[in-house]
Amino acid sequence: METRIAVMSIIVENADSVQETNSLLHEYSEYIIGRMGIPYRKRGVSIISIALDAPQNTIATLSGRIGNLPGVSVKTAYSSVISHE
Repeated sequence: METRIAVMSIIVENADSVQETNSLLHEYSEYIIGRMGIPYRKRGVSIISIALDAPQNTIATLSGRIGNLPGVSVKTAYSSVISHE
């Protein structure tokens, strides 16, 4: 299976979407290399960075599902490194 390394940046502006965001990340946890979450209380947002190693369509699906949550923004950057596992 061909996998890519990617970094996903997520900003959660709607506190009601935090639980569902975490549930989706848990669902894809087998692909997550690392995760950093910063609650920025002063501005009322949560900032999450995710490092992934997964098939490109899996990364795109996760990004799309997270981006469809109310009050959640997501951007993904892909490495040119491809693994053939």
